[in-house]
Amino acid sequence: MATIVLFHHVQGLTPGVQAMAAELRAAGHSVHTLDLFAGKLPKDIDAGIRMANKLGEDKIQERVDKFFSKLPEELVYIGSSWGAALAQQCAQQRPGALAAVLLESFVDVEADWSFGPWPENVPVQIHGMDEDPFFAKEGDLEAVQRFVEGEGHELAQLFTYPGNKHLFTDSSLRSHDLEARAVVMERMIKFLEPFA
Repeated sequence: MATIVLFHHVQGLTPGVQAMAAELRAAGHSVHTLDLFAGKLPKDIDAGIRMANKLGEDKIQERVDKFFSKLPEELVYIGSSWGAALAQQCAQQRPGALAAVLLESFVDVEADWSFGPWPENVPVQIHGMDEDPFFAKEGDLEAVQRFVEGEGHELAQLFTYPGNKHLFTDSSLRSHDLEARAVVMERMIKFLEPFA
């Protein structure tokens, strides 16, 4: 089985994020979730962004480092939206990364604010809606397309879904898309089979 770290989005460790963790456990994996907001569930994305900004990068990093001190080095990183950026940073910068799944977000590896080059031999799967105002309209989708087509990124996969919802993979939010989420989970679980 893979040991997975699942990072929540800016609305916190919602029942939907916990449901995703449960599905991955049912597929045979060990899944660890870190509640960066200490039980708080912001009512919407804007409130979540304010909470993350108030918490600050240093405090977030401190909580992440403490969390990882209890885990093995070889990990699979999965994250949704804001949490996908954390998962991506870990996959690119922490030794022992086995794979990553990035939901509804991608940090351009060529940008000045990137986490550096993508590590060799670390497969990654990226999912998002093709009209998502954040993922598709703010440059993430274009950056992913360049990334998966780039030299040396044969282990990268991009899947897009028709729609304009953000956080569609969270089954506990109004933005949830039942059909698209089911396909995401099916593809994610298949992607993780080599690590089971």
